[in-house]
Amino acid sequence: MNEQRTDPPLHAMPSARSILSWPAYRAGETPATELPMSRAEMAGLGWDACDIIIVTGDAYVDHPSFGMAVIGRVLESQGFRVGIISQPDWQSAEAFRTLGKPNLFFGVTAGNMDSMVNRYTSERRIRSDDAYTPDGVAGKRPDRAVTVYAQRCREAFKGVPVIIGSIEASLRRIAHYDYWSDTVRRSVLPDAKADLLVFGNAERQILEIAHRLAGGESIKEMTGIRGTALMRSQMPAGFTEIDSTELDTPGRLIEHPDPYAIRNSATQDCAEPDQEPPSRPPSRRLDKGRTVIRLPSFEEVKADPVLYAHASRLMHLETNPGNARALVQRHGARDVWLNPPAVPLTTPEMDFVFGRTYSRVPHSSYGKARIPAYEMIRFSVNIMRGCFGGCTFCSITEHEGRIIQSRSEDSIVHEIEQIRDKTPGFTGTISDLGGPTANMYRLACKSTEIEAACRRPSCVYPDVCSNLNTDHTPLIQLYRRVRQIKGVKKTLIASGLRFDLAVKSPEYIEELVTHHVGGYLKIAPEHTEEGPLSRMMKPGVGSFERFRELFEHYSKKAGKKQYLIPYFIAAHPGTTDEDMLNLALWLKANGFRPDQVQAFLPSPMATASAMYHSGRNPLRKIHSESEAVFTPRPKKQRDLHKAFLRYHDKANGPILREALKRMGRSELIGVGEACLVPPAPAGTPDRRKKVKAPRKGAE
Repeated sequence: MNEQRTDPPLHAMPSARSILSWPAYRAGETPATELPMSRAEMAGLGWDACDIIIVTGDAYVDHPSFGMAVIGRVLESQGFRVGIISQPDWQSAEAFRTLGKPNLFFGVTAGNMDSMVNRYTSERRIRSDDAYTPDGVAGKRPDRAVTVYAQRCREAFKGVPVIIGSIEASLRRIAHYDYWSDTVRRSVLPDAKADLLVFGNAERQILEIAHRLAGGESIKEMTGIRGTALMRSQMPAGFTEIDSTELDTPGRLIEHPDPYAIRNSATQDCAEPDQEPPSRPPSRRLDKGRTVIRLPSFEEVKADPVLYAHASRLMHLETNPGNARALVQRHGARDVWLNPPAVPLTTPEMDFVFGRTYSRVPHSSYGKARIPAYEMIRFSVNIMRGCFGGCTFCSITEHEGRIIQSRSEDSIVHEIEQIRDKTPGFTGTISDLGGPTANMYRLACKSTEIEAACRRPSCVYPDVCSNLNTDHTPLIQLYRRVRQIKGVKKTLIASGLRFDLAVKSPEYIEELVTHHVGGYLKIAPEHTEEGPLSRMMKPGVGSFERFRELFEHYSKKAGKKQYLIPYFIAAHPGTTDEDMLNLALWLKANGFRPDQVQAFLPSPMATASAMYHSGRNPLRKIHSESEAVFTPRPKKQRDLHKAFLRYHDKANGPILREALKRMGRSELIGVGEACLVPPAPAGTPDRRKKVKAPRKGAE
């Protein structure tokens, strides 16, 4: 396909071919009740071969919350014959030959979760179960599943293109810090020996790849598809290469103009539309479509944590589809080339994706086996994608992007009617109506020009951007319409709620509290102290207090007793022992006794993971003397931080008493109202879990 390239106008989101515009590859195909997982099922459909085979680390559940089902059904809608190989035995290539040789390509996914996060806790302990496996059985997928599966596909049928995707591939698309081996690892692309890596939500990319392969093109010709990464041996003709250190100098602090600075102008909180730094002559304005930024090589970022933080900062600043440029990073003798992110789906495209003929149940071959992840979401509805929160510990933005992609009311109502009519066990309650964030439905920048030019990592930190539309009216209208659906008795909101946005719309909070809270509402302030909150890019506790006031006010008005369940993170970069003590005192003063607590887990490519590894803050300009970020890394200190969250647990008494004495806060040990923990029982020595004094900067 050699199409005439036309550059988009300045300050506009790039145009993209609609996923609805492709002509069917094979017309007249009847959708399968479920995508085949065996030769017998293929024969029943009259197939002698699959066009595309998806290999997944999850059990196959034909539901729009499962990635393999979404991609499979979207491809099927275009006339492609798609088979599924679910949780194959990876010890040899034999299981990867189950469905025969695919006509076009293998698509490889680790599943809905990163395989390492799925298998290991934040303390690197092996989990005893796997929610995405029949009956929750653990050990049905390998560590680093994308790499292993892709290599086995290569062995099974040499010469068949292999395309890797899923959140595991997205978060490993460049050199990344790997918490489980405590080192910087290469991009997953060369390790998997795949032809292409698809990052982000993949519908737009995968349809183009499938149709072009079906049209006779070679996978080697597909070098410019947005949202993909590939290996290259040399720079292609016509591109201008910029060294990343020209944009953000990772060395001695020199006052260079910052091209990512937020300037005082008509754009207010957002960066000016793509404007070259003043230090460059006007003639240096470059065509974004023919510009590539060279990041420090894998070998360099592995050897130098400062360069790693620099590369992380630059990568995150080049994630807006409206202004992102291609990135390239040397790995040995070849380059990993990242094209700019894919253009977000429009509402009609989102409706198309969620409107496919999903059976909404696990594959029949699993019989009566229980799949915990399916049980959790079978009565839930995803109304949108993306998140503009930019929380540094979260991977949603790196994978789905920060531009919200919303479905229409009609599409959402149709899915709820499908649940009512087809999903076994439905009793009238929709368990969730949300997405990555419950209350970002149809929220967007007021200006498409500013949206396309902005490089801010968050639209809500340090405060809600004045250019952001925070009107919750469309969401309120959706809630009201859903409540009118015959057969739906209750609709709950279980997705994470952005309370700093919610307080902008008291009407929304009243609607939520009056009709959509089942007694308890989970909410995530994450911390109370400025140090960790600033490294998380989360709002101050004042926003939470305001939300709580409104929550309690409207609960009382509705005549309901309802409660907030706050979530907090222990041991996040930037958190000192004193921060955790202050949080514990706040919890006690407010009557909160957290049951389950979460310790920070550095996921690949997250900004907070770069802080954890490098000790630098990539939210600011990186150089050798830039802001140091203290991180509680030793296990004993991580245990102490978790213990502060569960100050009320008697088992944590010894470790907390020891820490309070060391911190000079012995007055908090006792039975008074102002005390945090009781004294050791009389006559029994405290079994102290000795906590080493923290490194300098811990307090």
